[in-house]
Amino acid sequence: MTLLRARALSGGYGRDTIVHEVDFQVSAGECVALMGPNGAGKSTLLRLLAGILPVRSGVVELDGQPLAAWRRRDVARTVGFVPQLVNLAFPVTVHELVEQGRAPHLGPWRPPTRRDHEIVDAAIARVGLAARRQASVASLSGGERQRVLLARALASEPRLLLLDEPAAALDIRHQLDLVEIVRTLAGSGVGIVLIAHDWQLALRVADRLVVIHHGRVWAAGAAGEILSARLFREVFGVEAEFLNGPDGLPVVVPRLTLGDAGLDPAAAL
Repeated sequence: MTLLRARALSGGYGRDTIVHEVDFQVSAGECVALMGPNGAGKSTLLRLLAGILPVRSGVVELDGQPLAAWRRRDVARTVGFVPQLVNLAFPVTVHELVEQGRAPHLGPWRPPTRRDHEIVDAAIARVGLAARRQASVASLSGGERQRVLLARALASEPRLLLLDEPAAALDIRHQLDLVEIVRTLAGSGVGIVLIAHDWQLALRVADRLVVIHHGRVWAAGAAGEILSARLFREVFGVEAEFLNGPDGLPVVVPRLTLGDAGLDPAAAL
């Protein structure tokens, strides 16, 4: 079942159009990784899909209905969004920030119930921060803050999860934890879209890859369908080899030639 679909989607900031006529979809139980170089339009696309940015042309549909026709509260109950960073205007603990994920389910003036607290505690434990539930978010490392934002989204019990570079500040151990969390959620029927720069992580967590270049879809499909030397040469400006990993998945080995980097080979010796 298709959860989210975009048709000829375009949008951006101010007068600048960043995303151009993108067709995109994600189904229940599917994980799609958005890949592409810096400035390609991945984060802009994710915000358009979430309804955070206004659509300039085209349409985004959630459960077959235009996203613009949904009430914001219903969208918040259905779609969890995890940004790269969040600016906190006032001190807040881990538990308090994650508890914000329950807001769409509570409504105005309704205090959290015992079940709400259990869901919040389970989300915090799921990202490995149970021992720091009363710690100030301001005291956490960048990676820990990223895990708190993920826990807040998990606490909303979304059917669709949109993640903007969720592994950017994570160490290797917590990247592996992220893969496990994402695959478990997908296995339970949650649709997931995540932005990634690490190809090895993306190949292990995603069912499909969508490569964005200059705000357009350059390639889309399973790894075996789109991985090619041409993709890395034309989109990323590097040469690449593909090896067989011990788990049967490909390993991408990129190479930047001195000529491509604009360097004098003699000066580099």
